Parts: sequence; C-alpha cells; structure tokens
Amino acid sequence: MPDQASEPALSGWRLNVRIVSVVIFNFASYFTIGLPLAVLPGYIHEGMGYSAFWAGLAISLQYFATLLSRPHAGRYADQLGPKKVVILGLCGCFLSGLGYLLADQTRGWPLLSLGLLCLGRVALGIGQSLAGTGSTLWGVGLVGTPHIARVISWNGIVTYGAMAVGAPLGVWIWHYGGLSLLAAIIMGVALLAVVLALPRPAVAASKGKSLPFRAVLGKVWPFGLALAFGSAGFGAIATFITLFYDARGWEGAAFALTLFSCAFVGTRLLFPNGINRLGGLNVAMICFSVECLGLLLVGLAPSPLMAKAGTLLAGAGFSLVFPALGVVAVKAVPQQNQGSALATYTVFMDLSLGITGPLAGLIMAWTGVASIYLAASGLAALALLLAWRLKFWPARTTGQATSS
Repeated sequence: MPDQASEPALSGWRLNVRIVSVVIFNFASYFTIGLPLAVLPGYIHEGMGYSAFWAGLAISLQYFATLLSRPHAGRYADQLGPKKVVILGLCGCFLSGLGYLLADQTRGWPLLSLGLLCLGRVALGIGQSLAGTGSTLWGVGLVGTPHIARVISWNGIVTYGAMAVGAPLGVWIWHYGGLSLLAAIIMGVALLAVVLALPRPAVAASKGKSLPFRAVLGKVWPFGLALAFGSAGFGAIATFITLFYDARGWEGAAFALTLFSCAFVGTRLLFPNGINRLGGLNVAMICFSVECLGLLLVGLAPSPLMAKAGTLLAGAGFSLVFPALGVVAVKAVPQQNQGSALATYTVFMDLSLGITGPLAGLIMAWTGVASIYLAASGLAALALLLAWRLKFWPARTTGQATSS
C-alpha cells in the first residue's frame, strides 16, 4: 500500500478524523458482535432447549472462525487492497444477521435452527477477521506508516466502544422484539456500513512478491509471544473477576470491569504519540510493568478498593501493549506483507484469550481464584523480560534496529 507520510500537514485533529473515517467500519463489525453477545447463550440454552455445552460451542464458533481466518485476511488485504477486504468482512457480518433471522424462523426444527445459527456465528467470525485487519491497513494506507501506532490504537478504541454499547443495547432490543428484530438490526448495520464504505477512497494493493506464511511467522512470532503473555491478564480479568469478587464476598465486580475499560480507553487517548516518541519496545516494557503490578495487586488484594486499583492499573498497562508491539512486528516485514504480519501477530492474542479461560479454570480449581491473577502477573513479567530481550535482538532476526 502506498505510504502517504508525505503529507506533513496531516496531524492532530485532521489525522484523527481521517483515521476514524475508516476504522468506523471496524466499529460496525464489532457492533454486530456486541448486539447478540448477551442474549444468544440464553436463547440457545433456554429458548431452544440445548445444553450449556452446545450453547458455549455455538458462541465459540465465532472465535474459532476468526482465529483460523486471520492469516488469510491479512494475505487478501495485501493482494486485493484493504477496502475490498473490509467490504467482504461487512458482508460476512450481514450474513450472520441473516443466519440468526432464519434460525428464529425455523424454531420448529431445532436441529436446523441451531445449524443456521452456527453458520451465522462462523460468518461473523470470518467477517470480523476481514473487517478488523482490513480497516487497520486501510487506515495505515490513508495516513502513512509513521502513524500506524495511532491507527492501531483507534481500532482498539472503536472495538471496545462497540462492544460496550452493543451488548446492553442488544438486550433491550431482544426484550422489545426478540431475535428476529435483533437480526434485522444487525443486517441493517452491516448494510449501512457497506453503503458508507463504497464511496470512501481506496488504497492500492501492495506490489511485490509476498513472503510465505512461514517466513512472516518467523519475523513476527517473538512479538506475538510477548503479546500472548500480556493478554492473559486481560482474559483473567474479563472472565473471572466476577467469581473473584463472589469468592471474597465483595460487591462491585461490574464497576471493576468498568474501571479496566476506562483505563484502557483513557490511556490510548491520553498518550496517542507515546509509541512514536519512545519506541514500541520501550512503551511495551513500561506497559508490562504497570500491568504486572496491577495484576499482583488484584491477586493479593485484602479489600475491594485494592482490587479495583489493581484492575485500573492492569487496564492502563494492557492498553498500549497491542499497538506498541504491533508497530515493531509490522515493520519487521516488507511493506507488501504488512497485512499478513498484522494478522499473524493478532493470532497470538486470539490464542492467548482462547487458552486463558480453560487453563485459568484448572488453576482456580486447584489453588483458588486469587492464584489466577498471580499467575497472570507472572506471565506479564515474562512478557516484560521478552520485550527487554527483543530490544537487543539481532536486527537480522527481527528486521528491526535495536533502538525500536
């Protein structure tokens, strides 16, 4: 994709507006994820009569589809151009709504209904993978690679914002009109996003010979591994903070999650140029240190106030981990492979979040829920050590100078 860093006047407000004008399509894709998030498990388990296992499997299909399709999404973005990939992803979100609608209309045939719903989940997972990767690369193509950290940061902001808005709104829509109305709104959101995306300026697909997946993985894996270690804390808080509060007899778990989210978004908004000024690996080390301290405070907390302080620090620390390491990972490959690099790098976070749940559950069963956060703090410390090692990694291994 072309580097448009030659526009020196593109800064501040104009820069943010141009980025948001593209990453808003990732907001649309995550909005279609958030809308049914809080209602589908109950619909499958209670409304359709399937066990909790089948309900969990149907929901997880989206995440498996995202995981498996990410490397392909990056390659297609490199070859076809990110705009086309974003539109294809939004079409996948539209098909997910269609799957929900048909599932609701065929409730009289439970097996068919569940199959249609599962197809919708798979389409959503693929759609999110395409839209998320494509919108990031589209934004980078519009504002230039010097602003890649800000593009990734804004993508994270719209992602969490869409989920935060979509989930409660989806519950309200469900109570008002059931799954059919919810499905229709999902289809409408996706269709509107496609209509708005079509006239937006495209960026050309990258030219040049693409590296094979193994070569891209060889460049990206150290940064992805550090990301995976750091993401475990996020997974532990998002999944188990309620159980942690219940085990201690405390109230306010929901507020702790709110603090985490506010710290996450607030840190990205307060330090938009931190990565460019300090370097990706330096910012990552600072972030891992703060996240490690926050998770340690949660695990050792004798009171809910200390636990909330820990979640606040963990959210602030984790906030810039993805863009900080992502900048270095993407620059480790030639420009025509940046989509594949970004997608491959993101897979490590997907894997981490997928593995954290069951592993943390086993740890909790053996040693108690507090030990989950102590273990996550240890993983954040490992991520810190790995990031420090990467600063002095030979440039021929990572493709980066040690000053990154």
